[in-house]
Amino acid sequence: MPTLNVTSPSRPRTFAALSLPLLAALAGACSSAAQHDGSGASGGASGPSSDSGPGSGSASPGESDGGTDGGWETGEPGTTGDWSPTTTGASGGEPGDSGTTGGAPEEPPPPDDDESSTTDDSTTGEPVCDDQTPVVLYLSPDDSNSTSSPVQVREAVLSQWGSLSYVPIRTWEFLNYYTFDYAAADKGMVTVLPEIARFEDSPDDHYVVQIGVASETVSNADRPLMNVTLVLDESGSMGGLPMELQQEVCRTIAGSLRAGDIVSAVGWDTVNAVKLTKHKVTKANDPELLDLCDGLEAGGGTDLNGGLTAGYDLAQAQFDATRINRVVLISDGGANAGVTDIEIIAGGAGSKDQDGIYLVGVGVGTPDSYNDELMDTVTDVGRGASLFIPSVDEAHKMFGERFVQTMAVAVRDVRVRLDMPPGFSIVKFSGEEYSTDPAEVEPQHLAPNDAMVFHQTVATCAPGLVDEAAEFKVAVRWKDPITFEERESEVIKKIQESVAAESPLLKKGAAVFAYAEGLKAYREAADAATLAPALAALALAEAALPGDPDLAEIRTVLETLAGP
Repeated sequence: MPTLNVTSPSRPRTFAALSLPLLAALAGACSSAAQHDGSGASGGASGPSSDSGPGSGSASPGESDGGTDGGWETGEPGTTGDWSPTTTGASGGEPGDSGTTGGAPEEPPPPDDDESSTTDDSTTGEPVCDDQTPVVLYLSPDDSNSTSSPVQVREAVLSQWGSLSYVPIRTWEFLNYYTFDYAAADKGMVTVLPEIARFEDSPDDHYVVQIGVASETVSNADRPLMNVTLVLDESGSMGGLPMELQQEVCRTIAGSLRAGDIVSAVGWDTVNAVKLTKHKVTKANDPELLDLCDGLEAGGGTDLNGGLTAGYDLAQAQFDATRINRVVLISDGGANAGVTDIEIIAGGAGSKDQDGIYLVGVGVGTPDSYNDELMDTVTDVGRGASLFIPSVDEAHKMFGERFVQTMAVAVRDVRVRLDMPPGFSIVKFSGEEYSTDPAEVEPQHLAPNDAMVFHQTVATCAPGLVDEAAEFKVAVRWKDPITFEERESEVIKKIQESVAAESPLLKKGAAVFAYAEGLKAYREAADAATLAPALAALALAEAALPGDPDLAEIRTVLETLAGP
């Protein structure tokens, strides 16, 4: 769901804050949800000491239950069963750290005082352990699968600016950005891989649970044809590096498109200019598209409303349900979105039972000059992803190497349900939201060549119940990308058996999670000692995955912050 913490107190504002009418429109466009991005700044002690292996393969899907999109009612035979909430005692907390305030995220609140949460107010006022009611939670890592935050962090630390004060730190985007090599699924399916382990030197009642939901592998040559509309910022603030990077993104997209793709383009400053309409690409690096990229120039003021209106008009005019339909908005973040923009984007994205035109927001420039408020807001509404491109190499990575992952859709409206034994609750959570109410958690599309990763610490108030028979169940629902038929699969893991197994990917997840949470703690305290848990978790992951390039990048950033 959209993050509405839109100010950055640690840095000067470079443009006006989002208007109240915009926020009202945004709230109307998206359903509210209980947000929670993980608690505790240290990222979970020093990582797991024993681990579990990934779950194996894809479970067989059930048939569609025909239930409503928000209710997740009881399934028909062959499905995973009741998707309605069974307990309200472990719901997600209030909105967590959006990365703009610099503080550590809040601890989850105690359970609500209702039938499912037993609180003895006559004595201590603390919750009494419920060792009778199974726990059912619905999870979302990030509605838009954005990756902007870790790139901004990396560039801020390793560049001449070297400060975290003005960059967002959204933990779920770190799990989105870094690669997890789970087994690929069959076409139109997902692979569900839950893992359970223990933290070293953590209380006996704490466990770490990681859930991977992986998609199929698709090459650029085998993907469906695309209908891409580029909305290009030619305002005055784009002069210099932002414009150079926008041109490189444009050229890299041109190199990844193939014969038969359709591309349109509109440039915007104070006047909108339709530069290309329904152009059928002849080959990769189509000459007409390359000429357009090379001819972009920074001009005057900004009229994002006009640019987006023209862009969506072009995209709608050639909309084709057999193609991937995308609007790609590129900007340095110096523009602002009006109410009309939000309505255009939300309308174009389609309902949960039909195809739509999904928005990819691309920020360009340097972390100290870029304000990601615009992209984070509009891409959530547009059911797409927010990216940050500070270099030519990053442009090539996200729109060359990861072009299909950035632009395509493998399965739609993925929803994840976690069933735990009585007494369990989430202590720390990597995603954007979780709740006992499925209607409060937004589903997310999953791209090809990608994995949706949840990493959380859970604790039990009834450790005696964790015997050899105790198990976790992970159930996933999604929709076929073409027919929108609803499918399901589930995986059940015995807790004690899983804890005893090896788990390199879980150790990597623990390192990425500890990295993001450690950055928050460091920003708040400006003390290198706060990075020790992240470095410890990183060392465990490096031992399990020697030579992993993501872990090498994380080490470089942490050691730069920690100093000699």
